[in-house]
Amino acid sequence: MALPTDFISALIGLLLTLLVFSYLLGDSPLFKIAVYIFVGVSAGYIAAVAWHQALMPSLFVPLFSATDPQRFLLLIPLVLGVLLLMKISPLLSRLGSVPMGFLVGVGAGVAIGGAVLGTLFPQIGAAIAPFDLAAGIQAGYNPFERLATGAIALAGTIGTLVYFHFGARAGADGKVRRGWLAEVLAWVGRIFIAVTLGVLFAGVYVAALTALIERLDFILSFFR
Repeated sequence: MALPTDFISALIGLLLTLLVFSYLLGDSPLFKIAVYIFVGVSAGYIAAVAWHQALMPSLFVPLFSATDPQRFLLLIPLVLGVLLLMKISPLLSRLGSVPMGFLVGVGAGVAIGGAVLGTLFPQIGAAIAPFDLAAGIQAGYNPFERLATGAIALAGTIGTLVYFHFGARAGADGKVRRGWLAEVLAWVGRIFIAVTLGVLFAGVYVAALTALIERLDFILSFFR
């Protein structure tokens, strides 16, 4: 009698869960097997997604169906990709420096642009917006509550930025220290950083605890 597919899937999930839980007893070979399986499956999945959703539809299919000028442009990423594979060989690794430099440069440009346009400017706008009392009243917000919220957010933003400012000068006693205003703002920033890290840690802990409860419930359900 053939076993149901659902039972086989649940049994595999149970075995992998127990292999991961074996880490509680130490870095055992059982845990390493689970890690190797996870890394292998993840690498295979990423490779399959890259082939079916990026390389095949965006490079190889157009390469055989495009016109000559378009085909010439498509040869550029193909050549760069082949050169990047040369990093596998120690003798040919120098050939992969060009595509690697291209990737690093593009990645840095995208990261900086994303940080400026997606984080810095929105953060500045969010810090200024609560002080637009006219717009807040039109939107139905309490102007005093909105102003207090904006003041706290602005203080946290400035304090956090000052906390990571390491400019200092020597005082009369020869000791190097920052000005009193910078120290006060840095102290405020330290409080906001501590609260933020505490919230992030609590979120990670709750997520991990939720995953643990789900796995324990899965084990109990399997044996039931």
